Amino acid sequence: MIFGSALCRYSAPAYPEFMPTNSWTPAGSSTTTAPDLPAIQRHTVRVLIAAQILGGIGMGSVLSIGAVMAAVISGSEALSGTAATLSTLGAAASAIPLARLAQRLGRRTALTTGALIAASGSLTVVGAAALESFPLLLLGFALLGVGVAVNLQSRFAATDIASSQRRGRDLSLVVWFTTVGAVLGPNLIGPGEVVADTLGMPDLTGPFLIAAAAQVAAAAVYLVALRPDPYLLSRTLPSDPRDDAPGMVRGRGALIFAIGSVAVSHAVMVSVMSMTPVHLVNHGVTLTIVGLTISLHIAGMYALSPVFGWLSDRVGRVGTILIGQALFIVSLTFVAFGADSPVLVTIGLIFLGLGWSASTVSGSALVADLVTGAARARIQGRTDLSMNLAGAFGGAASGVVLAMVGYSGLAWAAGLLVLLIVAGATTMRTARPLSV
Repeated sequence: MIFGSALCRYSAPAYPEFMPTNSWTPAGSSTTTAPDLPAIQRHTVRVLIAAQILGGIGMGSVLSIGAVMAAVISGSEALSGTAATLSTLGAAASAIPLARLAQRLGRRTALTTGALIAASGSLTVVGAAALESFPLLLLGFALLGVGVAVNLQSRFAATDIASSQRRGRDLSLVVWFTTVGAVLGPNLIGPGEVVADTLGMPDLTGPFLIAAAAQVAAAAVYLVALRPDPYLLSRTLPSDPRDDAPGMVRGRGALIFAIGSVAVSHAVMVSVMSMTPVHLVNHGVTLTIVGLTISLHIAGMYALSPVFGWLSDRVGRVGTILIGQALFIVSLTFVAFGADSPVLVTIGLIFLGLGWSASTVSGSALVADLVTGAARARIQGRTDLSMNLAGAFGGAASGVVLAMVGYSGLAWAAGLLVLLIVAGATTMRTARPLSV
């Protein structure tokens, strides 16, 4: 009866568009009408996809020109990397606060707030360009990083009320549609500059104005359309007795492995990807080919994410993480033995993106499997924090490793991290199931 009373708050008068329902009703609730969870979930995923496209447009247009902006305002090409660095740190710093906000007030409030902060970051960058202030520019990039944290939290929002049989699929769909915005974003640089010229704004600031508008639009989508709030609704529902993910292992060790697999896989990807342009340019490769290589790598990261989501639902989370590590091994083999061949490096970067996709999608779904109730948003925030910090460490350490042992040596060093995940996955698959 307690569950029945909780569900009454989301009965037909509150959300008539999601009634009547064929959804299950827990024992003891008798006459209480439960919300149509499949319909609400489909609506939630559509809203998240729309907002992800808008958010991706904002981030894609910014990151493609952020390094140029940093070099121009600072007067030093050596500081061009601060755009990506501050954005990553901003994403890491905001992961836990956004998760706590979601825990208290729901996903709608957290995602709306994060998108508006990212919009303010875009406007801060415009102001920094007008004032030629590098410190203000760094602040703007850090605030823009909150948009990255919003994108990451959105994938978890897709799992709040999803059944375990479709959790990986729904998460991966939200991840996949980030690609649309990321591809469209850089193509808006030209129109952005036209807007800037028309308004008399400083050079290079047009894309940031578009980014601000896109993030405000994403915030509006979250605020208006993300109803009912999936996280708040999930806290009123009992556990579905059918919720038994394939190959799922419960326990604190499993949770540590799930978070670790996401974080370490991200470090592997960032460490190799971030040094690839430097390596190729040093070998006389044109910037056009470098751009093509990175574009194909990004396509590998997102294009097949729904496939990996489907696999994680069918063959299990840990099994799909191992598929990701196998793809990493293929990638690093191409990179290590083909370092002098731009073609082989490009093939290696494609497999690197695929390995990241399989590992991140399935690892994130495993986190969602293992944590329920009020702790879910908090643990998911820690996952995003770990992921961003691991990426920042991988990016920083890769330069040192490249200088010491070269590009091939960097690939072998990244391979050690892959073996760490494989060892953890093997332990999880043979461990006795425990309760979280």
